[in-house]
Amino acid sequence: MAQSSPILTGLKCRCPRCGEGKLFAGYLKVAPVCPVCGLDLKFADSGDGPAVFVIFIVAPIVIALALLVGALFNPPPYIHLILWIPTTLILSLALLPPFKGVLVSQQYRHDAHEGHQ
Repeated sequence: MAQSSPILTGLKCRCPRCGEGKLFAGYLKVAPVCPVCGLDLKFADSGDGPAVFVIFIVAPIVIALALLVGALFNPPPYIHLILWIPTTLILSLALLPPFKGVLVSQQYRHDAHEGHQ
């Protein structure tokens, strides 16, 4: 069982121990155990961390794109709404699982979970 990068493992949404089993049983619901190695994933609690990181990444991207489009094409305000609301939603929803995977993987790697002495 080769130890891979917790960041890559998390981005792939795979088990933090074996790197093969699926981490999620749903969109953001962490599986109770890894189907490959049997790791008990009850320790996994990333809280609001993934959402914060996603906001810090998506917001500057969308703002920069909106400013660029505004400067180059000067579209009316409703075009900005049509462009940037869906872009923000799609980027946010696409990035949440991998970021949650990274945080869960980091929790496992650093043995940072409740009940740990």
